Amino acid sequence: MSAIPEIPGDSGKWRQFIATILMNLAVLGCGVSMGWNSPMIPHLQSDDTPVGSSPMTDDQVSWLTSAMPLGALIVLPFCSGMAEHFGRKITTCFVAAPLVVCWVLTIFATNFTYLLFARFLAGSACALGFFVVPIYVTEISEASVRGLFGSLLLFSFRIGIVVGYVLGAVLSYRMFAFCGLVIPAIFLGSFVFMPETPIYLVRKGKIAEAKRSLMWYRKENKPIVEDELRGLQSLNKESLDDSDSVGFRDLFRDPGTTRAFIICVGLVTGQELSGISPMLSYTASVFTGANISMSANHAAIVVGGVQLLGCWLSSVLMDRLGRRKLLFISCVSMAVCHGAFGIFSLVKSYDYDVSSVSWIPVMALSTYGIMYSLGMGPVPFVVMSEVFAADIMSFASSVVFAMGWACSFLGTKFFPQIISTLGFHGCFLLLAFMCLYILVFTYFLVPETKGRSVESILKELNDGKKRKKKDPFPEAAVEMITKSINRTD
Repeated sequence: MSAIPEIPGDSGKWRQFIATILMNLAVLGCGVSMGWNSPMIPHLQSDDTPVGSSPMTDDQVSWLTSAMPLGALIVLPFCSGMAEHFGRKITTCFVAAPLVVCWVLTIFATNFTYLLFARFLAGSACALGFFVVPIYVTEISEASVRGLFGSLLLFSFRIGIVVGYVLGAVLSYRMFAFCGLVIPAIFLGSFVFMPETPIYLVRKGKIAEAKRSLMWYRKENKPIVEDELRGLQSLNKESLDDSDSVGFRDLFRDPGTTRAFIICVGLVTGQELSGISPMLSYTASVFTGANISMSANHAAIVVGGVQLLGCWLSSVLMDRLGRRKLLFISCVSMAVCHGAFGIFSLVKSYDYDVSSVSWIPVMALSTYGIMYSLGMGPVPFVVMSEVFAADIMSFASSVVFAMGWACSFLGTKFFPQIISTLGFHGCFLLLAFMCLYILVFTYFLVPETKGRSVESILKELNDGKKRKKKDPFPEAAVEMITKSINRTD
């Protein structure tokens, strides 16, 4: 075990916060790799392309952007085994390896193949990071701060995307890659000194090391550590006694689980149908095609920045308005935004003068970013944590996430072809229609889960009846977002 650094005079929560910030540097690095696509694609398709001797074709670009979700999809099935075999800490450190290789390949790339493999590695890092970082946060944090610390994952990823947009706007192709290389290096050099999670150590029978880890994360408070260690040992024994294997057919073992699976698949695929992956990967290209007065890269930075506002609003409103209302507001607003962009592009295609309303594309996609982050982004993960029984949560979440990555691959791969076939106006009007479809799906199939126990939700899903009375124990939205990602074994 690595030497654990001493932090004189700090509280246990402060130590947990430091570990959380350090491990989320890996997620921030993944966000930067995602943000690379938008500003670099126009460079790669220009006459003075930094890679190769000729501009990349639309088909090559579509493979570059879709290689990330494809890499994530292929690596995802191995994440659980890695976290269990190597441990949470070492697996988290592994996130840095594909990111480092990704940026090295990007720096020295001489043709399309180098970049394709680099993007694939970036996607594998994203899958690994999104899987193991929430587990680590959950297993080291006290209950009072677990939700807050868990919410930093999505926030860090969004910040990374914005950082990528900014770097792409002000730096050259290779300088961007050098800066991207620095982030995983800093993460690895600092996080390696953090201790393994006590829960994992207890699972492996390393009680002395688990106690040492708890002593550091709980600031040497021996009574608390002893009590928590006994609780972890008891929970570990119960989980071993109840560890029945779960398979795909268990997703259809009863009406409630089947309905829950349909709901979660519908919502997660709905995220992609709303256009989020193409919007993140092709932001600058979309603005260039719209021929707006503002710089395409600067407009992309605005769109990325306002999504951070949406993330904050979601955490504030999740338990005030409820899941369904947030989804309704989000879907309707996204449909209006896509519709406005589509109508603007349609009018422009007929050579009408749209200079007086050239602000519409930036306003539409900025509002789309806020509204997606308000509802369609976080709510599916919250709902996922509430509609599955504990014994099937891990397996069901893995299947749903895999389908989400698959849809992300399809969306980014075929977005240029859809633009080429339907035009910007046709593509965005289609996205508007898809947002309305998600609205209808939500209205008829997604139950309101705000302030309800898991037992009452499962009962409604099994009985097919709407619940009439609220359960009096609402949970914090950020806690539920964390649980939606980190329930694994």
